[in-house]
Amino acid sequence: MSAQGLAATLLLPPLLLVLLTLAAGVMVVRVAAPAGKRLGLLIVLAALGQLLLATPYVARSLALGLQQAIPESRSSPAPGAIVVLGAEVARGKDGLAVGPLTLERLRAAAALWRRTGLPLLVTGGPIRSGEIPLAVLMAQSLVEDFGVPARWIEAEALDTAGNARLSAAMLGREGIAAAYVVTHAWHLPRALEAFDRTGLVGLPAAVRLELGPSGSVTDWVPRADQLVASWFALREWLGRVVYRLRDGPPSRSLERQ
Repeated sequence: MSAQGLAATLLLPPLLLVLLTLAAGVMVVRVAAPAGKRLGLLIVLAALGQLLLATPYVARSLALGLQQAIPESRSSPAPGAIVVLGAEVARGKDGLAVGPLTLERLRAAAALWRRTGLPLLVTGGPIRSGEIPLAVLMAQSLVEDFGVPARWIEAEALDTAGNARLSAAMLGREGIAAAYVVTHAWHLPRALEAFDRTGLVGLPAAVRLELGPSGSVTDWVPRADQLVASWFALREWLGRVVYRLRDGPPSRSLERQ
């Protein structure tokens, strides 16, 4: 990272505000009464935690931990479809469109469709009540941006568990017992477990596999984009715990086979 890039990273929000919070916490620890020192120490620890989560080292390590749960291969029936999970929408003057994460998944699904010829299912309900379902936007994008048709549009699911349950029901009526699941690598473990609970075998089709820490000094330079990456990874770790507590363990193990 150049000196100019480093300065921009550290002198712009949100990291500038985190650094100021850290400095304020240190000052409180130094000058306050004992009760105030405890508060100051809490502020310091919170700011340090925020800075660590913003480092490429921590963000990539969290993502790698999730990726390690993706099986390299699984014994299953031959896949009969490709299921693409929606992520988010983009809002602009022209209305709703698929968001960047969703677009990445559609691009990967279109490439997989060209390699395999398997029919596509897109899944995702409305992000807000009364809006166009995400799956409808995805089907439109597949045709307009990639020249690829979607055979099935599942337009009701509101979360990953719903994606799996409703998609499996659609494919089950077609006699399909296994399908590729296209989503980001950090999302795949939770998604595959959700599909396995339905009885449909999900085969991983990971989007954007992350690299591990490079071992350079810049691994420890906080960056706002890495804070976002850490948030996504921590959300997935928490989501896997919640799903297991709520829905029980998957019917099949995601251990590498």
